[in-house]
Amino acid sequence: MQQLETQAIFIMGPTASGKTALALELAKHFPIEIISVDSALVYKGMDIGSAKPTAEEQAVAPHHLIDFLDPAESYSAADFRKDALKLIEQIHGRNKLPVLVGGTMLYFKALLEGLSELPAADEKVRAELAAEADKVGWQVMHQQLAEIDPVAAERIHPNDPQRINRALEVYRISGKTMTELTEDKGQAFPYKVTQFAIAPNSREVLHQRIEHRFKLMLQQGFEQEVIKMFERGDLHEDLPSIRCVGYRQMWDYLAKKIEYDEMVFRGTVATRQLAKRQMTWLRNWPQINWLDSEQSGLIEKTISLIN
Repeated sequence: MQQLETQAIFIMGPTASGKTALALELAKHFPIEIISVDSALVYKGMDIGSAKPTAEEQAVAPHHLIDFLDPAESYSAADFRKDALKLIEQIHGRNKLPVLVGGTMLYFKALLEGLSELPAADEKVRAELAAEADKVGWQVMHQQLAEIDPVAAERIHPNDPQRINRALEVYRISGKTMTELTEDKGQAFPYKVTQFAIAPNSREVLHQRIEHRFKLMLQQGFEQEVIKMFERGDLHEDLPSIRCVGYRQMWDYLAKKIEYDEMVFRGTVATRQLAKRQMTWLRNWPQINWLDSEQSGLIEKTISLIN
């Protein structure tokens, strides 16, 4: 095996594909530490709906970037890149192998390719934009963005005030659009990486896994988990945490916008759509080793490719 201090392993894949199980198997063969690459797992109190590794699973190998942020807070791809690079260096310093596991493909992309330097947040400008939005609405603000930066407006949903505000803030501070500024990516990933994508070959099998897991989450108390968040009073549906797949649908049910059966249906469909987007990313991903999660000898194949 190559020197640990120059290497990292990526385990990517759609939701419910078996990423965590594969990483835990690797822990039996290599001295690893796991870095979560998942935008939902960062949040405290969001355990069931995010399929957060259990305490028993986390005891198999050290886990990082899990359970450290309040659901009222935001966490960006830039935040992830900074934290992950620092962790990788620390893990190498312990003579361990960093294994990055998850399905938030934007985080993987940011880590591999680097991110451009954007201007720091300006609370005065943010407050001005928020006050303007209170008067005219975020739909109008999104239209403003579309005139200034149509590429960013296409990427950012009209119901995403946080990202609309940030894109307009960047323009007002710098005089340049976010699209212009992000053309310069900055420093690329400084380590040798072996990349895996794990998924069942059959889409029907993946859909069955997703449906089974969503129903299992409901049995495990997912509704009660979101009720605690709902009753806090300071969380709302526009936050990144509440927009996570499953949480948004349960939130709508608790807000009496939809019936229970409709919540289950929408939650399952939204999870399937997420898996489809993840697979689209992965099919266009360079230098990737595909693993069939239903195949026998999976761990042996993975070990041989790492070695």
